[in-house]
Amino acid sequence: MQSPIDPFLKKQGTLILDGGLATELEARGYNLSDSLWSARLLADAPQAIKEVHLDYLEAGADCIISASYQATIQGFLSKGFTENESVTLLQRSVLLAQEARDEFWSNPANHERRLRPLVAASVGPYGAYLADGSEYRGNYALDEEALVDFHRRRWQLLVDCAPDVMACETIPSIVEASVLQRLLVETPGISAWFSFCCQDGQHIGDGTPLVDCIAPLDRVPQVVAVGINCTAPRFIRELVREARRATQKPIIVYPNSGETYDAEGKRWIGHSIPEDFAEQSRSWRLAGATLLGGCCRTGPKHIRRLRAATF
Repeated sequence: MQSPIDPFLKKQGTLILDGGLATELEARGYNLSDSLWSARLLADAPQAIKEVHLDYLEAGADCIISASYQATIQGFLSKGFTENESVTLLQRSVLLAQEARDEFWSNPANHERRLRPLVAASVGPYGAYLADGSEYRGNYALDEEALVDFHRRRWQLLVDCAPDVMACETIPSIVEASVLQRLLVETPGISAWFSFCCQDGQHIGDGTPLVDCIAPLDRVPQVVAVGINCTAPRFIRELVREARRATQKPIIVYPNSGETYDAEGKRWIGHSIPEDFAEQSRSWRLAGATLLGGCCRTGPKHIRRLRAATF
């Protein structure tokens, strides 16, 4: 099957992703202190999500990721939404991104030196639904079949929206990667990237070596990129080199800003400087990464600087 990212890599060598969605929504004054996180705004302020998508496109993103990371039928039901409302909200995440992309592309001025941007449907881990931090550790009290049951319906509802690619992201567990791989193979005609949340320069959240997680994915034609997200920038260069040991597929990286979160004080420590982030990205590209973006605590300024440093 034709990879949706191939035209970007052939034309410009690198594909630029967007940055943190929740980060930018919080910067605009929205309170996301809810177990649904940014997915809450799919009901309360969908236009705000669309506006952030547009800002990332204006900043130079070739691909925007839907607000479905923490959106699940189970999560919406727990907040009192009906079954039908929950389905509508989940699918709205992809539709909003598609609307933003189409609005951006309707302006001929945006075609200059650009390809039509992609929309990726975010598939967050089970731990994102739990909202207890286990999304970074993968220490779930569920076996593989229970995880399949959790993910299957959401997966199909997102696929039904016809995104350009599925973004299986912040995966902390090799078991969860296997589950998402099963669902991908069950839906021929759709492609996906797999990106892992890592604890150091070699291991994902549950302690499994990154190379052991990527090797099985290298044999799946529907997997169009593999890599790392929601991880400290200082580990990215080593992780890209580890990933390259296991695959010849394109490597995707979209790390956090470099700040650290103080869970007890409920605050971020450090500084998020777009220029520094963009400068670090040069080493990621030299190591072999070809899809670059940002995750937590990055915003449109980071992506604008990242694109400027890349092209």
